[in-house]
Amino acid sequence: MFKALSGKLEEYKNHSARKPFQVLNVGDVPNLPGYNPQVHKQRHHRQQKWSFINGQRIEVADGLTHDKPRMAKVPKPRQAWCDGTTIPKSTTRDNFYQPEPLTEEQPAWRAYDRHVLRFWGYFKEAVEESNLENERVRPIVMYYYLEDDTMHILEPSIENSGLGTRVDMVKNCGQPGVLLRRHRVLAPDTEGLGECGYLSPKDFHVGRTVTVYGKTFFLTDCDEFTRSFYGDRGVAQPPPQPLVEDTFLQTRRQAVDTKPRMARTYEKLYRETVLGGGHINKDMQQFLEKDRMVCRFFAVLDDLLTPQYERRPFTILYFLCDDTIEIREHYPLNAGRDNFPVFFRRSKLLKGDTEVRGPLEPPLENDAYVSLDDLAVGATLPCLALNLFLYDADAFTRAYYAEEIGRDLQEKIDVRIPDPIPPRPPTPPYTGYGNWEDSLASVTDLMMKVPKKDFHKYMSKDGQVLRFTAQFADPAPEDVQRRFVFKYFLNEDSIAIHEPPQRNLGIVTGKFLEKGIHLNQQTKAIFRAEDLLPGNMVSVMNHKFIMTDMDDYTRKYLADQQDAHPTVDLQAILQKLRESMRQQFPLVRDIFRKFDRDHNGVMTFEEFDDTLRKFSFRLQEQEVMALFRHFDKSGNGQVSYNEFCDTVLEKDYSMHVVPRQAPVHSNVTDRYVHNAAQKTRERGEQERCRKAVQAIGQLLYQKTHIIPRLRSILYRACAARDEQLVTASEIRSALLMLGHAFDEEDLIRALTFVMPGLDLERIPYNDLLSAFQASYQDCGAPR
Repeated sequence: MFKALSGKLEEYKNHSARKPFQVLNVGDVPNLPGYNPQVHKQRHHRQQKWSFINGQRIEVADGLTHDKPRMAKVPKPRQAWCDGTTIPKSTTRDNFYQPEPLTEEQPAWRAYDRHVLRFWGYFKEAVEESNLENERVRPIVMYYYLEDDTMHILEPSIENSGLGTRVDMVKNCGQPGVLLRRHRVLAPDTEGLGECGYLSPKDFHVGRTVTVYGKTFFLTDCDEFTRSFYGDRGVAQPPPQPLVEDTFLQTRRQAVDTKPRMARTYEKLYRETVLGGGHINKDMQQFLEKDRMVCRFFAVLDDLLTPQYERRPFTILYFLCDDTIEIREHYPLNAGRDNFPVFFRRSKLLKGDTEVRGPLEPPLENDAYVSLDDLAVGATLPCLALNLFLYDADAFTRAYYAEEIGRDLQEKIDVRIPDPIPPRPPTPPYTGYGNWEDSLASVTDLMMKVPKKDFHKYMSKDGQVLRFTAQFADPAPEDVQRRFVFKYFLNEDSIAIHEPPQRNLGIVTGKFLEKGIHLNQQTKAIFRAEDLLPGNMVSVMNHKFIMTDMDDYTRKYLADQQDAHPTVDLQAILQKLRESMRQQFPLVRDIFRKFDRDHNGVMTFEEFDDTLRKFSFRLQEQEVMALFRHFDKSGNGQVSYNEFCDTVLEKDYSMHVVPRQAPVHSNVTDRYVHNAAQKTRERGEQERCRKAVQAIGQLLYQKTHIIPRLRSILYRACAARDEQLVTASEIRSALLMLGHAFDEEDLIRALTFVMPGLDLERIPYNDLLSAFQASYQDCGAPR
C-alpha cells in the first residue's frame, strides 16, 4: 500500500510540474447550484438594428449601410485600482483577480493619428525621341497614412530639369510636384472586380515594387519611424537599395563636376579687352557674384515746405548686382499722405539736382551717378533736389563695408524728435469759495467730481495736531502784543489759527481763522508742516506772520520724521497689544491663527501689519517694523509660533518680587527691513506654488479618466518629433483642450516643484503624470 501511495504522489507531482497553476476565470465557471458569481459586463448599450435612411426603413449592418470602423491595438495604460500598497493585488472588487490585457483596441483614427509611413523610390519613364537615352529614372517620395489608409506620391523638384509642374495621374489638377493626390488606392489584383481591396502596409517593402494605376514604383529606402513600425510587428525592412542612375543623371553630374580650363578673373577680362575682344555682357560677372545682395540704409528728410515742420523717414536700397538704387518712404500712423511707398523707382540715381536730358545728348559717365562710396552713416545724400541724411544701416551693410570695402560704418545716430510737451494752462487763483480741493476740481475736470480723500491717511493720523506760535510780521502799534497759535492737522493737511486771551489787550481774542485747507501766499501752494517752522514767513488771507516757536509734541514729531527708523517705546505698545489680544481671543493659538492668514506656521511682516490694522491699532510703519523686530527673536525676517508665544505670554514664575520686563530691542536696521521683505516675497511664492501643485494634482489624482485622454493629446503633439518629450506650452494647451485652464506661471511652478531641475522644453510627460499622482498628498491644504 505504501508503494501505491508513493506512486500516486509522484504522479501528482509530475502532473503539477507539467501544468503550471492557472488563474481562475469567473466567466468560465458554470452556474452550479448555490454558486452565482457576479460577472461584470463590459458593454451595457442596446444595439439598434433598424433605422431610416433616405426615408426608407432599412436594417443597419456593417458593410450594408456603413463601413465597419477599423480598430487597432495599442498599449493599455495601467489602472491604479489593481495595485495595492500592503498586499500584492487589491481585493476591493467582488470578483477574482483576472490578468489585465496589455493592449486595448481603439479606432484607427485615434490610435494612428499623425502616423505616416514614408518610402523613397523611383520609376522609369520611356524617352521616345532621343538617341542618347531610352529611359529616364525619376525619384519619388511615397507617404502612407495609417489613420485612414490613404497615400499620396510626390516627386522632388530638380533644379533646371524643366519639370516644374506634375499632372495628377488620376485627375488633371496641376499641383507642383504631386504625382498622386491623397486618397485610398485600389490594389492591382482587384482592379475591375467587384471585391473591395486597397493597398495596405503589408504591400510596401524596401527592394520590391508597388504598382499604382498601372505605373510601377521601386522602393529603395524608408525612414526610421517606418522601420520601427514594421519591426514592432515582426517584419523587418531590408537595408537601403542604391538609386539607379540613368544617362541623363550622369551627364548632369559630369557637367557640374567639370571645371573650366582657366578661371574667369578680372585680369583675364582685362587682357581680352586690351586685345580687342572681351565678353559681350560686361556686367554679367558682377551680376553672377552679387545677385540678391542689397545694402540698406536708413535716412530722414527735414521737410520745410509743409506748413508744419516734419521729419520724414526713408529707406535707401542699393542693389550691388547692377548699382541701382530704390528709395522707399515709411509713413507713420495718421500721416495724412497718399499710400505711395516707392519714392524713387529702382534705377541709377543722379547726384545733385535732376535735369531733363534728350536722346541726342551724350550719355553720362559713371561718376555722375550715386555709387557705394557716396553712402555712409552720417553722410548727406544730395539727390532729386533733396538732402537725405543717412543715420543707420543694417547688419549686412555694416559687414559688407567692413569685409569688402575695408571701412567701418559709425554707430546709429539718434534722429528722433522729442515729443513736444503740451503747455499746461496756468491754475487760476483761489477764489475763496469752498475749500481748495473743490475749487481745483473745477479746473482739472469738465464735469466736476467730489474730490477723493486719502482714507488711510485720514484714519491713521486722526487726532495728530502740530501747534506753532506766531506773531504779525509788520504789526500796527496796537497789534504788537498779539500772539497766535497755528494748528496743523496731519490727517487733512488743514490749518486753523487761534488767538489766546491776554490781560489788558483790548482786543477780542478767540478764533482767528476757520479750520480748512488754505493757500500759503508766500509759496503759492497749500500749507505744509515745513512752512510753519520757527523763523519762516507765511501769509494767509493777506496777513503776514512770522513763526516764533512750537510745542514739545511738535518738536518730537518733526525730530522722529528725520530718522527713517526711529526708536519707539515698545513696552507701552506691547502691553496695550497684549490686553487687546486677550480681549479678542482667550487662547494664544487662536491669536496666532488670526495673524497667520495662510496657516503656514510662520507670520510675515505683511500679515503682521494687516492684522494690527484689523485690531484698530493706529501705529506708524516704523512702529510696526520695530514691534515686528521685537517679536522676531532669531532675526530671520519672520515670526514662528514659539517666538510669538514667548513674546505674548508672561512667565509662569519670577525670581524677583516685582517681575522685570524683558529688554526691548528697538534698533531696526536697513538689512533687517530688506530681510523681512524678502521673507514676505518668499512665503507668497511658496503659497502660490502650493496652490498650483494642489490644483493640478487634484485634477489628475481624483479624475483618473482625464489621464488617458491627456496622454493621447500629448502623444499626438510629440509624434512628429519621434520622442516622448513635450514642452510646457503644449501641456498647458492639452489641459485647455480638456476644459481646464491654468495660468502659465502657475503651471511652471507646479512642473518645477514636482520634478526639480526640469527642462521646460524637453518634458517626459509619462514621468510627469506619475510624479503628479505620487506627490498629491505632499501638498495638502493647510489646517
